[in-house]
Amino acid sequence: MERPGLVSAGSGETLQPSSRAAAPASLALGLGTGTDTSDGPSSAQMLTPQSSSGSGEEKDGAHGEAIEMQQLDSGPGRSRQRRSSSSSSSSSALSVFSDTDATRSPSPVAARRWPYSADEERAVVRKFDRRLVLFVAMLYMLSFLDRSNIGNARVAGLEADLQTTPPRDDWYEWALSAFYVTYISFEWMALLWHYIPAHAYVAALVAGWGLAASLQAVAGSYPWLVAMRVLLGIGEAGFAGIPLYLAQFFKRDELAVRTAMFIAAAPLATTFAASLAWAILALGRHAASPIAAWRLLFLVEGFPSILMAVVAWRVLPDAPDKAHYLTRREKTLARLRLARGATASPSTSNSASSSFSSSSHGGLLGVLVDPVTWITAAMFFLTNMAYSSLPVFLPTILTEMGHDAVSAQALAAPPYLAAFLIVLATAHVSDRTRARSPLLIAHALASAVGYGVLSLGESKTLRRTSVVRYLAVYPAAIGFFNVVVLLIAWNLNNQRGARRQGGAFALFQVVGQCGPLVGTRLYPNADAPLFLRGMRTMAAAMLGVAVLAVVLTVVLRRRNARLNAAESKQRATDEDQQDGERDDGDEDDEDEEGGGGHDEEEGLVGRSRQKTRRQTNLGEDEVPFRYML
Repeated sequence: MERPGLVSAGSGETLQPSSRAAAPASLALGLGTGTDTSDGPSSAQMLTPQSSSGSGEEKDGAHGEAIEMQQLDSGPGRSRQRRSSSSSSSSSALSVFSDTDATRSPSPVAARRWPYSADEERAVVRKFDRRLVLFVAMLYMLSFLDRSNIGNARVAGLEADLQTTPPRDDWYEWALSAFYVTYISFEWMALLWHYIPAHAYVAALVAGWGLAASLQAVAGSYPWLVAMRVLLGIGEAGFAGIPLYLAQFFKRDELAVRTAMFIAAAPLATTFAASLAWAILALGRHAASPIAAWRLLFLVEGFPSILMAVVAWRVLPDAPDKAHYLTRREKTLARLRLARGATASPSTSNSASSSFSSSSHGGLLGVLVDPVTWITAAMFFLTNMAYSSLPVFLPTILTEMGHDAVSAQALAAPPYLAAFLIVLATAHVSDRTRARSPLLIAHALASAVGYGVLSLGESKTLRRTSVVRYLAVYPAAIGFFNVVVLLIAWNLNNQRGARRQGGAFALFQVVGQCGPLVGTRLYPNADAPLFLRGMRTMAAAMLGVAVLAVVLTVVLRRRNARLNAAESKQRATDEDQQDGERDDGDEDDEDEEGGGGHDEEEGLVGRSRQKTRRQTNLGEDEVPFRYML
């Protein structure tokens, strides 16, 4: 009985495989079988090519991935292609992949593996950006607003109303520290993102911190305010794991922009808080209010979080394929594109990458002994000293420069608005160039220069010095906001697998969030009006971030060199094996000439067997894991 032919890609040559060879070959090329497979399992479902090495997560997902690709390839208008004859099915199936993004996967191998076009992928990403990232950014803006508006409330009269008898100068610092004590203690809640549905978890967190933020408005003394700040820290600690959530929707080289889109909400929140405080104080001058300005500020900025918790329950998807605004095909595409951009490695580098990973970088224990994790966490610690302190102390610093309360609130907004815009631009460039360290180092040095100018002290011309010191706030604020964005993306980029990402991010947060405990103590009233000690400390901290970034870049570059060397060695070994198989194939060809119908019984032989073997490997991933610099 005549067997259906297999069309070799790009040659038009028809091979005559045995029944054992035909199925995997057609699977590797993504070809149809000549029948409608919608009613039963396809060959792709029964014969899933899997790499012999790699992480356990990749192996576990390989079979499901093949099934999803088979479903994705059976979209509208494609079932008719499968009902045609075998040869026409082959050509039409190949045409499905002709519009694959050439810039990301230029090889014909990748074009056959991923059954969707670049336009389709971009459409899905745009939907996630509009419907998911912007909403998350709004929640993060409320989060940062509720933690940092205490600085505006202090200038609006909070300290005078809540001071105890006898008075204490450090109550304000204790209110700031109380938030970060619980924020650090509950960082383990970031791991719950992998176990609790996102829509329920986020709704509970947002409602919790919104309630605590609103209740600050009824505080009768500093101890009550400190208690509310403790509860506020618990709610916001869990939400700090939002980058882990976004990593389920975006590729490695897409994370910086998306991280920036919600981290940029922090300077935007500070801008909004300063503007709102200015408006409330300005109105208070012209109209009597039954509520103190600082109480109204807490209430107006805290209550919206409670309302947004209800919205979060309804609109946040738990996973890419749970997004209600995606079609069925788009949901499958959303999962497959992450497999395409994951830490994949071809057969020539799988063993090298996995051996390197398993020996020194595998599992949660590997996270704890990995110097990369600790260097990144140390950088976050130093950056957070500025990230947490300047927003809550800047209004006070501005009043000490000689401005009144209303003017100080207005002047606090522009530096953060500039930071918001530059954060987005920096993240875009970082993702386009796939580089984190050069931009991070540049912004850390700029921030160090800004703090350095602020630490120079005053001259005889106080007015002129105040202008220069105010202008120095811009590079200081812009710098550390950008460093935070790049650090979060860099930390996630260089971890393989969800478990390592979760463990590394939890450690990153626990160590990094100790920075605010130091930062919030750098500006005591005794150091007013110039706070020179705090400014000098922050200049040294940001300079330290730049130095550590250089060290980390060197470490990662060496690791990539080791991976490249191991991959080259493995490739040379594979080529030697292929040469031996080629020699065996020549002998088989000679046997075939004198042996008759041997290949009919044993399947493809000689060069035909090699050709089919190469075709069955077409489904392997193309891009090996490398650390992002």
